[in-house]
Amino acid sequence: MSQEHSPLLPNGAWSRPVISVTPAPRASVSGREEMGLLNPEPAPTTHRSLNTFFGVFVPTVLSMFSIVLFLRTGFVLGHAGLLQALLMLCVAYVIVSLTVLSVCAISTNGAVQGGGAYFMISRSLGPEFGGSIGLMSYLSKVCACGVYVLGLVEAILNIFGRDPASQVSEGLHVLPQGYWYTVLYSSAVLLVCLVICLVGAHIYSRAAFLIFLVVTISLLSIFISPLVLGPRNFTFSHQGGGNHTRVYNASFTGFNSTTLRNNLAGYTLDYSTDTIMSFATVFAVMFTSCTGVMAGANMSGELKNPSASIPKGTITAVLYTFFVYVLLFLLVSSTCDRVLLVQDYGFFQRINIWPPFVIIGVYCASLSAAMCCLIGASRILHALAKDQLFGRLLAPAAITSSSGNPWGGELNTIAGLVTVFYLLAYAAVDLACLSLEWASAPNFRPTFQYFSWHTCFLGIVSCVVMMFVINAVYSSASIVLLLLLLLFLHYRAPTSSWGYISQALIFHQVRKFLLMLDVRKEHVKFWRPQVLLMVANPRSSGHLVTFVNQLKKGGLFVLGHVQLGDLDVLPSDPIQLHYNYWLSLVDKLEVKAFVDLTLSPSVRQGTQHLLRITGLGGMKPNTLILGFYDDCAPDDYFLQDPAFSEGSWARRGEDNFGVDLSSFRTHFPPVRGAGSPRWLSPEEYVGIISDAIKMGKNVCLGRYFFQLEGAWLQPRKGGADRTVDVWPLDLLRPESSGCVDVGVLFLLQMACVLNMATGWRRAQLRIFLCVEEAKAGNQGWVTKEETLRELLGKLRIRASIEIVPWDAVLRLQGGTGGGAGTGGGAGAGTSPSFTKSRDFLSGLNGLLMKHSAQAAVRFLFLPRPPADPSQSQQYLAELDALTDGLGPTLLIHGVTPVTCTEL
Repeated sequence: MSQEHSPLLPNGAWSRPVISVTPAPRASVSGREEMGLLNPEPAPTTHRSLNTFFGVFVPTVLSMFSIVLFLRTGFVLGHAGLLQALLMLCVAYVIVSLTVLSVCAISTNGAVQGGGAYFMISRSLGPEFGGSIGLMSYLSKVCACGVYVLGLVEAILNIFGRDPASQVSEGLHVLPQGYWYTVLYSSAVLLVCLVICLVGAHIYSRAAFLIFLVVTISLLSIFISPLVLGPRNFTFSHQGGGNHTRVYNASFTGFNSTTLRNNLAGYTLDYSTDTIMSFATVFAVMFTSCTGVMAGANMSGELKNPSASIPKGTITAVLYTFFVYVLLFLLVSSTCDRVLLVQDYGFFQRINIWPPFVIIGVYCASLSAAMCCLIGASRILHALAKDQLFGRLLAPAAITSSSGNPWGGELNTIAGLVTVFYLLAYAAVDLACLSLEWASAPNFRPTFQYFSWHTCFLGIVSCVVMMFVINAVYSSASIVLLLLLLLFLHYRAPTSSWGYISQALIFHQVRKFLLMLDVRKEHVKFWRPQVLLMVANPRSSGHLVTFVNQLKKGGLFVLGHVQLGDLDVLPSDPIQLHYNYWLSLVDKLEVKAFVDLTLSPSVRQGTQHLLRITGLGGMKPNTLILGFYDDCAPDDYFLQDPAFSEGSWARRGEDNFGVDLSSFRTHFPPVRGAGSPRWLSPEEYVGIISDAIKMGKNVCLGRYFFQLEGAWLQPRKGGADRTVDVWPLDLLRPESSGCVDVGVLFLLQMACVLNMATGWRRAQLRIFLCVEEAKAGNQGWVTKEETLRELLGKLRIRASIEIVPWDAVLRLQGGTGGGAGTGGGAGAGTSPSFTKSRDFLSGLNGLLMKHSAQAAVRFLFLPRPPADPSQSQQYLAELDALTDGLGPTLLIHGVTPVTCTEL
């Protein structure tokens, strides 16, 4: 769990000690490496001193009361009426309660650190989503702080503000009013809040408790006053348009059924903004009373036991505030007429047994809510800075004081923006909980059980719907901002040790789909190549890996490797330490491939293991591809590809998951020299081919693919001048029948698949039909050409047919062959005799060189290997002579049906 609270891992935050050992005999990779996490530096310990009451309940209650309770209760009831006000209250608290359930579930599933909602979201949904919502939560806290400060300044000016039309102070009305004066007063209030918050959370909690007592006394005075005071009439005025003064007569009736009926519904003009109110505008103001529900969660870094305190304190605070708001709505609607509610938002002072009670309550509640937002925003920003999500941009926010604390318009108008931001943050919390629930990870077992995916989903829908109901422009802008932040953090590709919920969700869904992928329902119409490419050393196989990635046509592509060794004599499995390097290889080559490694006493036995166990269900390899067995010294691909250069690796250092360039190069041994011994004998190599065919796998041998350089390997460049040549004939067995069998069809299919790949679509596909001119008199080769053309039409393969006379080559064999045309005899039960003359092999090679020297890739038929191991060397020698100097060539032996002419 220590890694769960570590910051994002910067470049070089992993250690890779290399242990040098003597290579085991016949090892395909020399040396082994171990990689482990460099334990992150322990975070500075924070003094956790707050319990549930002082750390969660009190801040949450004060934030949810704030100015709405004292200054906007009349606004909500006067414009919306009692019925709609209660509806708004229920909708707001349903949204809040659904979010609270999600918060409780996440907070009880593990240790919660500082940052509150940001910490929960980032550790659940990953750094991209967490960072985006964290920054927007910070902005919402800042805007909410502005709302509460403006409310406090408005309350101060109502008592001490001088009449703008008068230049003379009267009594307590001594403070000048105006836009810049409001800015000045607000700045002074913010400075007071800042000083209190910088001193420390424990000082804030003590001040908050005193404020809580004052606010409670003020509330009690509001509830008691209607029972003590009798009916009263009031007269007051507002400045209207054109310098006209509007005078209003209002009354406090005491408990009266007529007053209650008159306050049931209706919207009118708001005197502070001079606009007609609506459900959306009133709800936006009222919902600001619910935005403080995360106040306790934002103090998670100062709580003694956040996993227990956050659920208990938050739920209790929500129930308490809801009960108070319902009673207050009923009380006000029954005692105050609508004119009083709509035209005087500070009417509580007029109907209180001692008006200063209300004034003090307003000041204290607004000051407390502003401090709570300010300290919550600082905690979120501090957590973002510690996690290094935005790099050096937020570095100053990571600085703390000696006590561990970070340095760091009109009320109704701002309320809409604040509400939208908070609703988006609440939707993100619900999404985090929903994702954890849907992922069904065994480690997601919160002690708080009163939630389900239904509550999470309903919370998300409710938040999003109410966002657009309140203000579609603000909502759209906030979503656009969220997407921009997501893109920014995604392209920064931060590496974290928190875990990625996307991986858990993908695993959960992939498992379901793999179970649905039934091998018994496979059909040849939907066949695609699923390739296992055996790689001895990536340094010499990079070009072949890249080419096969284009050949797979959306199918399975697995890089296989056999590490020689015996687990019985080893203290642990060395294979697990190698996966990270191979996965880094896949990333650098930018191929869509899996990696499967195995430990075996021999390469042949290890390949058998991989052919049997690689893949799951219907996603298992049907084709084995090997590099060609020859004596040429390969080039080091790592020295040619700029992806393996120092500059490229440094630019993308955050993507490497702990593998730097030095350890990567050390892990893979140097390429084999010209005179170096081979770890694989000819008999074992041919045995691997035989084993794959016996197991029903198609086999391909790739040669000279290191010549595919530059534009040939770029899928988006060129292609118009390329040719792909196909020779659908077992050239080493010209005496075979001329029938079109499974092997020939597989050869044509693989060439067609390459021709469909991006970058090869404009390449010309050429099929060579070998004929004997001695039989041209009876036009036998014409019939074969028409048959082949008809076959290509049925298979929807667009290719040109090239007629190649090869009488001279056949005479070098010592006799004319049986039918020369297409047909490979792939299904022959007996192995051919590999005793071809050197002249015949040279003639075949010359024929290929004459017609396919300029081709980008050549597809040749691979004859079935001999059953007698003693003929393995001769078999490889003939293949070597056949393809000598040709350029990129793929020898193919197919055993499975792959084509279909039916719809």
